[in-house]
Amino acid sequence: MAADNEVSAIYYIQHHLQNLTFGKHPENGWSLASTSTEATEMGFWAIHLDTMGWSIGMGALFLWLFHKAGKAATTGVPSGLQNAVEMVIEFVENLTRSTFHGHNKHIGPIALTLFMWILLMNSLKIIPVDYFPVLFNKLGLEYMKIVPTTDVNATLGMAFGVFLMILYYSIKVKGAGGFAKELSLTPFNHWSLIPFNLVLETVGLIVKPISLGLRLFGNMFAGEVIFILIALLPFWAIWLLDVPWAIFHILVVSLQAFIFTTLSVVYLSAAHEHH
Repeated sequence: MAADNEVSAIYYIQHHLQNLTFGKHPENGWSLASTSTEATEMGFWAIHLDTMGWSIGMGALFLWLFHKAGKAATTGVPSGLQNAVEMVIEFVENLTRSTFHGHNKHIGPIALTLFMWILLMNSLKIIPVDYFPVLFNKLGLEYMKIVPTTDVNATLGMAFGVFLMILYYSIKVKGAGGFAKELSLTPFNHWSLIPFNLVLETVGLIVKPISLGLRLFGNMFAGEVIFILIALLPFWAIWLLDVPWAIFHILVVSLQAFIFTTLSVVYLSAAHEHH
């Protein structure tokens, strides 16, 4: 009986951490993966449909909320939504002004988009871990992992987007020659140390998006695992631990969105520095 319980617990954990994966299987062709092994066998080009769907959904929700607040904005008594949107905009504006030292009108909207999009995706963690898996299982879908930021593909994808912006603005502001000179003559300004500088700066440049994406993924994934482990406990223990952890995780959700946004703005600010 103890062995059966152990197997059930392992299956429960693996099930809740498995993405709804669609791809081309060597034997089954284009299909949904029914096991984690099949998902692995589908290879690099397999798509996590739940990650894609929920991330796009949260992005659409962000656009709809801010569009609605903008359309209904008034100089009179503001609504609750308008107050919330103005607070977020003011917060991101202060963050950008204190962190970004270049001149670029697009950095504020970029920071606002990153912060709100990640915040909304992270906030899905507050929903009980069994709710959507059970609901979608009744609709015929075996797996449903609703928090996109617990998928390393999503977090590294966003970090890679920031990385492309870093490269774009570095070349745009400094020119291709200036950017190459920065990589080859920093930190040691001598021609004999150019190979060492290139290795050092290239590694530092590549590490930025990797650390940015893995930091967000690690914190969100660890929190998700703890929620799942709590759900395996007896009923009384679930209420004793789940509610405090959920309340604490509200801070983690917002903090991780803040950290990702802040570091992105810092990196983009460095890309605008001429020296």
